[in-house]
Amino acid sequence: MIDLNLKGLINTTHAALPHLLAAAEDSERGCADVVNISSVAGRIARSGSGVYNLTKHGVGAFSESFRQEFASRRVRSTIIEPGAVETELTDHIRDGVREQVRSRFADIKSLEATDIADAIAYAVTRPWHVSLNEILIRPTEQVG
Repeated sequence: MIDLNLKGLINTTHAALPHLLAAAEDSERGCADVVNISSVAGRIARSGSGVYNLTKHGVGAFSESFRQEFASRRVRSTIIEPGAVETELTDHIRDGVREQVRSRFADIKSLEATDIADAIAYAVTRPWHVSLNEILIRPTEQVG
């Protein structure tokens, strides 16, 4: 999780930065966008999810620092923080935690990938002077 959620984010952003700066200067839009995917887990820590919580809190901290550093150059930073989304994530977590997660969301309609894609599309199509820094998006019935 640390390699993917933190190191992957940092390395990818570093590699993209020259292109983002050039796009912000040269594009008709007058800005460029970085969208990072965090999670509700970047706001709320839960038992059994410490490392995941750590990485998602880190995504938020990195994204906000990046936003501040490059705002004057019109590179916008948006963090998407989904709640329960219908994905294969629960197939990749350890026994015990998997059952906790599945039971917590068993009776609600989870978000779909297109719901997250719509939020991203909305964020990156705002005029250059509008920056949506954080989008917390949960299923209507999700409590935590």
